[in-house]
Amino acid sequence: MIRKFLIPLAVAFLVMFSPPEPAAGATTADDLPDFGNPADSIISKSQAERIGRTVLLRLRMDGQILEDPDLDEYIDSVGHRLVANAQDGEEDFRFFLVNDSNINAFALPGGYIGVNTGLILQTQRESELAGVVAHEIAHVTQKHIARRAAAQSKSSMLAGAAVLAAILMGVSGQASGDVIQATAMSAQAFAVQQSINYTRVNEYEADRVGLQILSSSGFDPYGMPDFFETMGRLSGSWGNRVPEFLLTHPVSSTRIAETRARADQLPPSEVYESPEYALMRERLRVLTAESARDVVAYYENLLEQSPESYPHIQYGYGLALVRAERSEEAIRLFYELRDNDESVIAYHSALGQAMMAAGQPNESVIVFEDALALFPRNVPLTVHYAEALMWAKQYDRAHEILLDLFNNVPPTAAQVRLIANAAGGAGEQAEAHYYMCEYYLLNGNVMMAVEQLNLALSQPGLQDVQRARFEARKQQLQPFLPEKHPDHAAGYASSR
Repeated sequence: MIRKFLIPLAVAFLVMFSPPEPAAGATTADDLPDFGNPADSIISKSQAERIGRTVLLRLRMDGQILEDPDLDEYIDSVGHRLVANAQDGEEDFRFFLVNDSNINAFALPGGYIGVNTGLILQTQRESELAGVVAHEIAHVTQKHIARRAAAQSKSSMLAGAAVLAAILMGVSGQASGDVIQATAMSAQAFAVQQSINYTRVNEYEADRVGLQILSSSGFDPYGMPDFFETMGRLSGSWGNRVPEFLLTHPVSSTRIAETRARADQLPPSEVYESPEYALMRERLRVLTAESARDVVAYYENLLEQSPESYPHIQYGYGLALVRAERSEEAIRLFYELRDNDESVIAYHSALGQAMMAAGQPNESVIVFEDALALFPRNVPLTVHYAEALMWAKQYDRAHEILLDLFNNVPPTAAQVRLIANAAGGAGEQAEAHYYMCEYYLLNGNVMMAVEQLNLALSQPGLQDVQRARFEARKQQLQPFLPEKHPDHAAGYASSR
């Protein structure tokens, strides 16, 4: 869980925000950073990005990130549709799914936005999901985390770092009173209370700004208060099991009313909700279901109640059949869905994956080739196409198409690992080690990344261009190695 590492992370914050040792002859009176200055004086852009990346990497290491090409593409498209209207060009936003059934979403420093799978399954339409994401984007654009730390202007440096750690625990939904107390210690209780009070102000501001983003992006602004209202109703039926969303985003009748009143004041605009929402919600339902038998029964019950079901229900049922190893039935269902509407990428993707599950790699390759002719460089299709090619032992072709994607679209860690496997299967061991270097970098492990470069450089028959590329990458990474590491920049320079 994320709370396992946030206490040591708080210690890192103490170092990060502590003042440097004064130079000889320099004045030392009141040289500590001013926690009352603007937010950027507390967390610089580079520091914020580093904090957000650290949390994301740790979540991935703990296996809490749901990585699926189709779902990744969807949540990223929703997020960036909103970001395009957030009027903030400073942040490079990244959206990711947390494999957690608890209903929650959170913003981290540096523009990292996490959405729990349980929250998506609780929404009823795309504008509700977009409303939550817009709210989290507003937390970032309004610099709420840094401002909440800066609000402790009269606290000590320790209090400031402890409060920041407590904030990160809170937004992740993983904090408990014991964890916050252990982080902030008893002397920081007042500072933590001040942070909680400040959160309420931030929540209302995030509602206001988020509504503007939501409406400007073509979503229904009432999606935000509608979801708040749903959460308010659910909280009464869950007794003491309060949803994490309500712990980190407290909802009151006043807040719901104010959000709805603000939505009333927005100018009317055309609303567009993508058909992918319903499909991806069902995909998520199948992937996160506890058992294949249960999820198949869920869809069969829906189909029995309404034989003329919606396409997204049939899509979810097909995915459930694949998970239950009934792929031949799923293939027939996906053929029908695709032939009825070839414009839906998810149908092509699901058909090809069902064929792979049925042991038909060559047929799957044909399906993906036809789909990519319609949707060139679509990330999920390209990734699944490469998987089908590798299943059919066409490693050279898989490496080729993944390299094209790698050079044109920022890859995920899973995509980098896949291209490493493709290169290895094609007999290009040096390139496979190079890609694994990039994989370890995406996971924050510089030492393993450099080790992969050393392995790449040790491969026989390297071309001069390859060697130069590997050496250049190694030189870029050496300053970030521990000083005692044999490949650290100083040791490397002295050995040449």
